Amino acid sequence: MKTFDDSGALYTHYNNYVIFKQSYFHLLQQDDLYKLYPTEHWDLYKYSPSFSVMMAPMALFPDTIGLFIWNLLNVLILFFALWKFPHQSARNRLLMLAFVLIELITSTQNAQSNALIAGLFLLAFIELEKNNSFWASLFIVLTIYIKLFGIVALAMFLFYPNKLKSIIYICLWTILIGALPLLFVSMQQLSFLYTSWWQLLKMDHGISTGLSVAGWLYTWFGIDAKTGVVLVGTVLFCLPMLRFNMYRDYYFRVLFLVSIMIWVIIFNHRAESATFIIAVAGVAVWYFSQKPNVTNTTLIVLCIIFSILSPTDLFPKYIRINYVIPYVLKAVPCILIWGKIVYDLLLTPPNTILKVEA
Repeated sequence: MKTFDDSGALYTHYNNYVIFKQSYFHLLQQDDLYKLYPTEHWDLYKYSPSFSVMMAPMALFPDTIGLFIWNLLNVLILFFALWKFPHQSARNRLLMLAFVLIELITSTQNAQSNALIAGLFLLAFIELEKNNSFWASLFIVLTIYIKLFGIVALAMFLFYPNKLKSIIYICLWTILIGALPLLFVSMQQLSFLYTSWWQLLKMDHGISTGLSVAGWLYTWFGIDAKTGVVLVGTVLFCLPMLRFNMYRDYYFRVLFLVSIMIWVIIFNHRAESATFIIAVAGVAVWYFSQKPNVTNTTLIVLCIIFSILSPTDLFPKYIRINYVIPYVLKAVPCILIWGKIVYDLLLTPPNTILKVEA
């Protein structure tokens, strides 16, 4: 048991899972999913009404079994996606799995959904490479109904043919998954829940800067411009899309996927340590898919030290509390890597960015 504030109230160490599980029962009871339930868990439920339905298979089991299934689902989907990533040798696939392992443990210990989201991003890319937009659109829509920032990954569809078909599939899955709660609630209640969710997300925007670019700029340089930072980040993210002649380049598409996976974390005002499995999985794909050079190797070493290892006991508690956390050191290597990726996306000629392993 642990406490999260000065009230002294005790909650389980898998509080996040309890939030997810209880949302299903709140849905059944026709309650507002987006208010506090301090007698059950600490913090608010911030996912979609549809996600509460998705938790039903786990919620119906005792916590010991349900939590095990939930964490196993997250781990297996990410591992499967990394292992199936195209044009990689078995050695590189093993190295990618090893690279994300510590960060995955952090996410799993927090019973978070971030490893699942990372895996779905990768699986969507894999299916798009097979010209299978039916499954790719399902995977991306699922991430949106888990955490709204998954909507950024829809940009991947720009690089592939049959865009009209993709749009139809995206709309189809959006409607079907969005309507899942109708199995348990009325249309009026569902409308109320989506309105309540939206109100919560709007209020949540101004709370903090998190382990993000905005947090880094504020703690290092005193720059307090969260909205401006996101706008600049959005422009930089979108600029590579203007290189229409690169859309057929596999290497360009891989880099853009990685850009998405890092962007949704470093420009997320609510980014915390457990969310970085998404960015770190992207970094793994970035590094082990490219031609080695001094710059990239330096960046990956910084990522290992500060993004992956700095929150662990390998760093003395004094350093973690007084330097790692206040100075947002976990985010800095991912910010630098994303900057390098944007540079490559904008300026590197075709067929020179990455290498393909047999």
